[in-house]
Amino acid sequence: MRRAARVDANQAEIVGYLRAQGASVYLIQLPVDLLVGLHGKTELAEIKDPHSRYGKHGLNRNQQSFVELWRGGPVHVLDSLSAAQGLLERMGRAA
Repeated sequence: MRRAARVDANQAEIVGYLRAQGASVYLIQLPVDLLVGLHGKTELAEIKDPHSRYGKHGLNRNQQSFVELWRGGPVHVLDSLSAAQGLLERMGRAA
């Protein structure tokens, strides 16, 4: 039986911010948390809560393996609204 995926405490805030800035955001959970689209670009993102014991450890083994094997674009780790803003700026939206 599969256990429920952990949801970082800051996920709602970060997803809400991204959507409020005009991004499409889909919660995909595996292999990473988010699929983010803006200005014809698509990015993968993993949310981490730096205040939780689990989040302080960064990417887990499965996520690290995915990042190492993934032949697409980078996987962005979002641990704050500032990190989310940086992602949008890289996607071509000046904040």
